[in-house]
Amino acid sequence: MKRDMELIRLLLLHLESGELPEHKGYSDEEINYNAALAIEAGLIKGEIMVNPTGGRRVLVVAMDRLTWAGHDFLDAARNDTVWHTAKDKVLNSGVAWTFDLLKETLKTLAKQQLARIAYRSCSEPMQSFTAVHMMS
Repeated sequence: MKRDMELIRLLLLHLESGELPEHKGYSDEEINYNAALAIEAGLIKGEIMVNPTGGRRVLVVAMDRLTWAGHDFLDAARNDTVWHTAKDKVLNSGVAWTFDLLKETLKTLAKQQLARIAYRSCSEPMQSFTAVHMMS
């Protein structure tokens, strides 16, 4: 089974909102597997229950809440534009990637977006001041 970052993001969003998840297109096995990965990565507090008769197959995952790291990751990945840009740069690049690389890319994109917002909010009053000053 493969790690699916889109599904992991959806699981985090649903857990944060408290909504019952609708994961169309995903099997229960895929959901449980990726939820277990999110628990192991420290994004979610929960419990992983595996087959008691042996084997490593995840049967059920109980997700309690997001961890601090889970909230941080979700805050960086919440914006669809930032998420899709990060996915294009990291996940779809064809280059080997790690979860940490994806997190760092999300943080960088979020910082860039904040810088653009800060620049716009700082430059708007200056433009108004300049226009008023030139009229007098």
